[in-house]
Amino acid sequence: MTPEMKILRALSIVASCLMLAAGASAQISLTPPGAEPPPADSKPAAKPKPKPPAAAKKPAAPAATPNPAAPAATARPTASPAAPAAMATPAPVPDDPNADLVYGAYQRGQYKTAFDLATKRAQETSDPKAMTMLGELYANAMGVKRDYAKAADWYKRAADGGDREGMFALAMLRLGGRGGPVNREEAVKWLASAAKLGNPKAAYNLALLYLDGQTLPQDLKRAAELLRVAADAGNPEAQYALATFYKEGTGVEKDINRAVRLLQAASLADNVDAEVEYAIALYNGTGTPKNEAAAVALLRKAAKQNSPIAQNRLARVLVTGQGAPMDKVEGLKWHIIAKTAGRGDPMLDEALTGLGPEDRAKAQEAARRWLGNK
Repeated sequence: MTPEMKILRALSIVASCLMLAAGASAQISLTPPGAEPPPADSKPAAKPKPKPPAAAKKPAAPAATPNPAAPAATARPTASPAAPAAMATPAPVPDDPNADLVYGAYQRGQYKTAFDLATKRAQETSDPKAMTMLGELYANAMGVKRDYAKAADWYKRAADGGDREGMFALAMLRLGGRGGPVNREEAVKWLASAAKLGNPKAAYNLALLYLDGQTLPQDLKRAAELLRVAADAGNPEAQYALATFYKEGTGVEKDINRAVRLLQAASLADNVDAEVEYAIALYNGTGTPKNEAAAVALLRKAAKQNSPIAQNRLARVLVTGQGAPMDKVEGLKWHIIAKTAGRGDPMLDEALTGLGPEDRAKAQEAARRWLGNK
């Protein structure tokens, strides 16, 4: 198992352990079903357990679009939370008008033109952003044959020239062992440099390494500082991660209100895990004014984004009619869908069994249609 696989595997443990503390006044159980099925008439507080991030895998090659993919699973230190997400690579963003022709061609999908223009600029002016663009094109086989060695070479030139995007991209290649052997020390060096220059993705991924405690000594306070830098820059994965820190008092003073504000920010940026946890907070009035209607709307959104946790919570709301008009057929449709993804629920199983044959058939057919259209 490669070193980066070990990190991501460890990080995924944290995501699977995350739970949002709930208010004692919750009207409906939104807690994930555990070994002991909850009583049908019980009203426990909500403690969602967000799904693990996309997958524990090697850092991806630079994204094929100008918008980088969100980073992939985070590591849980001993008895502390961490955030999900996948390590991401950048698409170069121009800081000056001179790069507009190159970047414009890239945005329009005219990769061969972007390659030619970037090559000319790199050779004639030693423009580090043009060099980063060339690294991006080689790494993603855009307009040229994929060549990680050449990508790494261009990223290195860009990094040496002070481009923070090139630094970050080179760090991710070094972590993934693309274009050369895995070199975690060099990766840390470039992540730190890029983070110092304000690259939020670099700050986020460096925080993961401090959290993991393998490549760097575990330092929860430093991880929290870096997450704050990335979160303040609008990185939704960092916002979600930092929310868990504030929720549990890891590396920072415990602050539920601030945790919920961060969940809200990440939710607005379509981070599905944050949507689920923020919905639970809204439902129970935890760290924010209680708003069941908004909570249910957010659960619906996350459920439609294929979050099994949201599907399960929405099913409970609809089956019991607590927080939304009762609709057992719709609710049990979501239960069936969630169950196919491993999110079982004994209480909802009983509700499905107790449903009349006609309505049960409707719920099952609706679930089949949904699953067939995914």
